[in-house]
Amino acid sequence: MIDPKIIREHIDILDRALAQRQTTFDTGKLKEIDEKRRSLIQETEKLKNEKNVLSNEIAKLKRSGEDASDKIEYQRSLGQKIDMYGRELRAAEDEWEALALIIPNIPDGSVPVGASDEDNKVVKTWGEKPAFDFEPKAHWDLGEDLDILDPKRAVKITGSRFALYKSHGALLERALINFMLDLHIREHGYTEVLPPFMVNRTSMTGTGQLPKFEEELFHLDGVDYFLIPTAEVPVTNIHADEILKEEQLPVKYVSYTPCFRKEAGAHGKDTRGLTRLHQFNKVELVKFAHPDNSFDELEGLLLDAEDVLKRLDIHYRVSALCTGDLGFSSAKTYDIEVWLPGQEIYREISSCSCFTDFQARRAKIRFRRQGGKTELVHTLNGSGLAIGRTVMAVMENYQNTDGTINIPDALKPYMHGLDRITR
Repeated sequence: MIDPKIIREHIDILDRALAQRQTTFDTGKLKEIDEKRRSLIQETEKLKNEKNVLSNEIAKLKRSGEDASDKIEYQRSLGQKIDMYGRELRAAEDEWEALALIIPNIPDGSVPVGASDEDNKVVKTWGEKPAFDFEPKAHWDLGEDLDILDPKRAVKITGSRFALYKSHGALLERALINFMLDLHIREHGYTEVLPPFMVNRTSMTGTGQLPKFEEELFHLDGVDYFLIPTAEVPVTNIHADEILKEEQLPVKYVSYTPCFRKEAGAHGKDTRGLTRLHQFNKVELVKFAHPDNSFDELEGLLLDAEDVLKRLDIHYRVSALCTGDLGFSSAKTYDIEVWLPGQEIYREISSCSCFTDFQARRAKIRFRRQGGKTELVHTLNGSGLAIGRTVMAVMENYQNTDGTINIPDALKPYMHGLDRITR
């Protein structure tokens, strides 16, 4: 949630940010409700003061034996009016919050201005595209040929957009999870957490998935829980309603979880292979940072995610998302896009974002400065990395002319000494 002061005092900043995001929103309505809310607060306080003064007058009259019935009756009417204003105030506050919760974050000034992903800016590349003396295959063909991916049985078990890994395919997925966790824990200084894979409505609201994106989430019947779309949700909410110490910052967590997404609006898109599934595994990086250096922490988070692909020796590029392509809660985002030679395309494998105080305000995550003042922390997160997409990157970049797949050196300790996946 954005700072209410911006709505009250700098509505032009919000209007400009929404225009840059290609978002239509009636900020005038929001300001009108806020003014009504503040007016009701002022009127209620006046009535409460008047009622208190009247109570003293009634007490004096009673002590002196005089008739206080008129004043008592008037006091009762004041109480009824205060109750009425209280109900109107609660309704105004609920209406204001409902609108405020669907306003996206304000982009940082360093974010490129643009309308869509076509306006994203490539800021760096690493490595070289592999050269093959044969036509490389897509990972879904490699997987079926080697009998390590079984999409037909996945459909039989559940439905479309689910995966069934077999044998060395399952081992490769597990190896990547353990490799990434070990790298981020041992060398990048993150603390591992294993959170619940279901969260309540408050947690989803705290990170910005609700109320705006409820139709994209898997909700459980009979209990108001959601399957997590990313570990960002439970891990960020570890410190909801808490006050951290300034010297603790940054707090850095890494977490493996499965992720569940309806992929609403993706009908007919990326239906083959591991690209866009309803259930997939991911290793997530989450930071709670000091407001003074949160964008420096974003650069460090990006390097930590990049390091996975560097260790695997896979070519990638990094793009700074433009204002029109930013996620709802993000103030600035980098996408890491890995090269897939079997498809001749770059695919996003990680998004690294700084949310400034947007999530912290919703989830009430603060820190106390050494001088005693409390402030909202800044939250960050990034994939470190998406496992399924890393599997397909390894498969397509390390394939051989005979359809076998070499194992990157960094993964060999996690693959039971296997050098190559064969049928």
